[in-house]
Amino acid sequence: MKRALIHDGRMQSILAFSFLSGYILSFVFEGQILYSLLELHNVTASGYIMLAIAAQFLGLFTGGMYTKSAEQARIVMFFGLGISLITSVPFFFAPSLLWGIGLAAGAYSSGAALAAWGYFLKAFTPRQERLRTCADVLIGSNIIMIALNLLSTKLSPFLGLALVVLSLLLGMACIWTLNVQPLSQESEAGTSRAQDNLRKGVLLLCLFVAVLTINSGLMYHVINPAFAHLGELTVWYWSVPYIAALLVLRKLPARIKHSRMLYAGMAGIVLAFLGFMFLGRDALSYLVVDTLLLAACGVFDLFWWSILGGLLDFTENPGLIFGIGLSANVLGVLAGGIIGLWAAQHRLTAEVTVLGLTVICTTLGILPLLNHRLVLLLKTHAYLTAYTRAGEVTHAEYQAKALDPLTAREQEVLEMILTGKSNREIAAALNITENTVKTHAKSIYSKYDVRSRARLISILLRGEDL
Repeated sequence: MKRALIHDGRMQSILAFSFLSGYILSFVFEGQILYSLLELHNVTASGYIMLAIAAQFLGLFTGGMYTKSAEQARIVMFFGLGISLITSVPFFFAPSLLWGIGLAAGAYSSGAALAAWGYFLKAFTPRQERLRTCADVLIGSNIIMIALNLLSTKLSPFLGLALVVLSLLLGMACIWTLNVQPLSQESEAGTSRAQDNLRKGVLLLCLFVAVLTINSGLMYHVINPAFAHLGELTVWYWSVPYIAALLVLRKLPARIKHSRMLYAGMAGIVLAFLGFMFLGRDALSYLVVDTLLLAACGVFDLFWWSILGGLLDFTENPGLIFGIGLSANVLGVLAGGIIGLWAAQHRLTAEVTVLGLTVICTTLGILPLLNHRLVLLLKTHAYLTAYTRAGEVTHAEYQAKALDPLTAREQEVLEMILTGKSNREIAAALNITENTVKTHAKSIYSKYDVRSRARLISILLRGEDL
């Protein structure tokens, strides 16, 4: 019964997120529908765009601060969708003060709703499957965005806006019927050391994301406008390489490490900026630049989204961690957008390329530090390179660390814990029940005087004192 509830909840939460994110991508966050409406009324776009991005950042950053349970997350997300719907209505009419107010309110409330979704990612998707769930919501959001953008461009921006309203209504229906009552939000990391690792990991991840997504801001305000004359091609093809990259990564077996894909993604961004500088502004050049850049964006987005998903198990407030992580992305886009607007005004193509390459060099420097910090918590994550001592700890070292000797079965369970296997996977491998695995795990924790797996791993794989 509970498994069916979780499966249905996973699907409902994915749909709700996709409908909300489709609204964000097609409207408030550099959306084609917003651009079309502003152009239709001859309104300067830059002020509205920066206002929306800043409000979205605030919504993401603060949303988790007042969302303290799964039920509260459902309420925040429902009303976030509702406020976004209401604040879209003024855009059916002529420009007025309500446009700015509505855009800021819609961007903030949708940002808070995205942060709250972290509860549902943790509750409805096991850790080892969160990479796929993150891929699903990113793919679904972009498919909805492409459909809305095409209809807005080919037919009418008001039709696109009407479909945005419909999308928000569907998202509200998914959240309203979502059953979160039986769900618990337990945290695996109870020690101060584990919490310290979590804080440092989140801070490094936010720094990595904020720096990297400066290139996304440059893409929105320098690269995309340079190819705007190609019309419909840029509307429908823009996210196709992004979706394709996510589909490929989603289907890779869990045993295959994705870490090398990060360097392939960095190479793609480098080649995209070089192509933008040296190639022309024809359709073929656009296909080359956009394919390289957006495929790389898909690789990196799935990287840090899935890392955030894994970190949710180490906190009692997943909305806070998830929201702060996503806000780093928006902050990077905002910074890149400001730089991009200035560069576009002064026609600084070569300088933009140099900045893009500098961003990649900086993230290359951050990546090893980030990997080292995250692997202490997420040792078996597909994107991370495992800690090198994992295979070097001997049975004698295990016993020497323990306060009381381990039994043979506890030794087997411990070795599997240190390889990152879940209770379910350990039970299947040893042909015992999950409850038996939990009993052995509690005994092991007691003998090492720890309260969580994270602390146990820190002791045995990092050599920390008991």
